[in-house]
Amino acid sequence: MKKRSSRRGRHRAPADTAALSLAAECTVAEADSLKRALVRLLHEPRSVGLEVTALRRIDTAGVQLLAAFVRDRRAAGLRTEWRGRAPALDAAAALLGLRGMLELSAEDGR
Repeated sequence: MKKRSSRRGRHRAPADTAALSLAAECTVAEADSLKRALVRLLHEPRSVGLEVTALRRIDTAGVQLLAAFVRDRRAAGLRTEWRGRAPALDAAAALLGLRGMLELSAEDGR
């Protein structure tokens, strides 16, 4: 995720949901920024929506950060939702065998 101001990096969400919009690229070069954004939301009691519509490129580092975030929230009994579609995420998750861990729905093509 590229460096952004907190206003620009967040997606507007209903009061019962927190959200994070992923940047066009989530690669090892942006891993620190993505990790910081995810850590801020890790223990958020509301559902967290990850907006992936803008995502065009993701590498193993980006997928691993997202998988760990989803896994840790699930273990804590917290909900994470995917918003939008990102063919790059779909392909990377399938290639790495992480579709299940990421809870990507097969119903919407994921």
